Amino acid sequence: MFLALATIIIALIRSTSSQSAAGCYESIVSFGDSLADTGNYPMLFESDSHTPSYALPPYGRTFFHRPTGRCSDGRLVIDFIAQRLGLPLVQPYITGRDRSFSKGVNFAVIGATALDFDFLRNIGFPNTFTNVSLGTQIDWLKQFLATIPDGRKFLQKSLVLMGEIGGNDYNHPIMQGSTFEEMQPLVQLVIHYIGSTIEELIKLGAETLMVPGNLPIGCFPFCLATYKDSSIAQDYDPKTGCLNWLNDFTIYHNQLLQEELSRIRELYPHAVLIYADYYNAAMRFYLSPAEYGFSKDIILSACCGGGGPYNYNGTGKCGIPPARSCDDPASYVSWDGIHLTEAAYRLIALGLLQGPYTIPHITTACPAFNRDDQVYQY
Repeated sequence: MFLALATIIIALIRSTSSQSAAGCYESIVSFGDSLADTGNYPMLFESDSHTPSYALPPYGRTFFHRPTGRCSDGRLVIDFIAQRLGLPLVQPYITGRDRSFSKGVNFAVIGATALDFDFLRNIGFPNTFTNVSLGTQIDWLKQFLATIPDGRKFLQKSLVLMGEIGGNDYNHPIMQGSTFEEMQPLVQLVIHYIGSTIEELIKLGAETLMVPGNLPIGCFPFCLATYKDSSIAQDYDPKTGCLNWLNDFTIYHNQLLQEELSRIRELYPHAVLIYADYYNAAMRFYLSPAEYGFSKDIILSACCGGGGPYNYNGTGKCGIPPARSCDDPASYVSWDGIHLTEAAYRLIALGLLQGPYTIPHITTACPAFNRDDQVYQY
């Protein structure tokens, strides 16, 4: 009887441990821009006569087989994270209050900035795409939390994804041809605002937050096309063909962000702040394309675009003729010149979830991310 009882107890312990690992977060709360938006942007403009290009084919062709409002041919990093946790794909908040958000809610919006719309306009870098900022999304969160029984507990049991956010604060100056030096003061403001928002979320109850850095924008077709007439040979990395100074600018942003996270960790030691190194998780594609299944000849080109040296130009946006989509998106890193393909997002997600591109390693916060399953198969 003793042996039988011991066996039952051990089995219960193992079962409880397994359930805890697989369900360490009950939901996902997401903020950010087009790297995380799962459908908010088209819903914000559904009453307009103009349909956003992101809501048109061939967006969504690879996985969903229809446009979903995601800026890719398929899934985003947030989708892969949800699948790894055994959670449903995170619902966009604007889709309607009648939907259940018990397993996750997404406030990210395509084109959103970290800094306030009016502030950016006043300093000469207006967001011509949307007036939604990180502050707007936090206001939406507070409205949402007021509608559920225990908002603080909901946040405590959620994995909070902080973007990526901040990239659009820089994209508009970049499209105006701004230099590193001209944009540098803006970085301090962006990082400070992201940091203060993280602190506010912790005070509201958030305990685990994943905070991504920015991607290597010096390798993006829209940046390469923007500066192709003003750059000289020395501006390009001979190993990748990417613009060095734009990647250096991204590294500068990411360094300041990590310093800010270190500061916040000291103030709130009970909170788990995970830095997601999007930059290096993606940079390996450009350094060794074939190793990750990408074609070297098109590594800096967009799959869907209207032509030009990098298959990107402002008058031929993906989704709007005469722009055309490539036959095999999985062989490209860039989907539309600004956003990545599902194949690239999948590999970035794997780099975060299986290592080594999170600080601290994400599995220390949730062992479920070590599961060896097939959720990433096409």
